[in-house]
Amino acid sequence: MPVPFPTAAPDCGVPTLHARGLTKIYRSGEVEVQALRGVDLDLAPGEMVVLLGPSGSGKSTLLNILGGLDTASAGEAWFRGSPLTRLDDRALTRFRRDHVGFVFQFYNLIPSLTATENVALVTEIAARPMSPESALDLVGLGERLHHFPAQLSGGEQQRVAIARAIAKRPDILLCDEPTGALDSHTGVLVLEAIERIHAELGTTTVLITHNAIIADMANRVLVMGDGRITEERRNTERRAARELSW
Repeated sequence: MPVPFPTAAPDCGVPTLHARGLTKIYRSGEVEVQALRGVDLDLAPGEMVVLLGPSGSGKSTLLNILGGLDTASAGEAWFRGSPLTRLDDRALTRFRRDHVGFVFQFYNLIPSLTATENVALVTEIAARPMSPESALDLVGLGERLHHFPAQLSGGEQQRVAIARAIAKRPDILLCDEPTGALDSHTGVLVLEAIERIHAELGTTTVLITHNAIIADMANRVLVMGDGRITEERRNTERRAARELSW
């Protein structure tokens, strides 16, 4: 059965993602760790949001639930007005495959495959993909199509990972510390790739970082602490990625 989600965003102001009361409790024997404590969140179509907060504040847990990688202990989430938190594992897999692109701190490329072949792993199963070559060109790697990961710098490998995530034309791009393993110059190149994708594809983008400087490129900044959103602010003037340094 196909996932019961509309294939295009409605024109009635419905958020891309909408969550209320998201709670997550991890249990190990008699020990309980509450990672999320009733989070409410709306993400508008085409919005770029940065999630800030220390390690253990719940950022990655929230992202994983919104992206269908994990399930909430309580609360509800919706994608374009359709329930997400009630889906079974098979439906969640289809949701991730058809609608969500993930970028992590570590690139998870297959060493024996070229950049093009790594991206093709996604395009071969996606419902409406762009070509691997187009995706790599979008992240500035049009001349590195046939290079293997070992022949690429860390920043180039991360951009291959971004190309792989966006080649399916996802509605949502979720980035968990995409510059965490990179120096400032290389990190800015990666952020420029994310910025370009956001502008050209209109993808709703959420970026986790511990680096407060990166928040300047977002439409909206959410600060998390102890499993809650403790602060929310909008940037009246966004800074381009090329203007950032740390």
